[in-house]
Amino acid sequence: MKASIVDLRYRMKDVLGALDRGEKVVVLYRGKEKAMITPISGPAGGRSKSAKTADQPLFGLWSDREEMADPAYYLRQLRESRSSARGKRK
Repeated sequence: MKASIVDLRYRMKDVLGALDRGEKVVVLYRGKEKAMITPISGPAGGRSKSAKTADQPLFGLWSDREEMADPAYYLRQLRESRSSARGKRK
């Protein structure tokens, strides 16, 4: 399927329908091909083997980092440092 920028904006349901059918969507900008949107899963919603999280190349990238042993704590620390920096500006 080919879809212009206007199609992406106003006919997204049709574009998503094409992706659900397993079709690739070529995005056109001013009549020229700019990008291609490919479906994550195959037709009829069946997931392919390459769509598994563990098979992705970046899965487990930080598994050896000690500070990531508790991701929730690590994230709280990151957010706390940002929020305290905002308080100092005021």
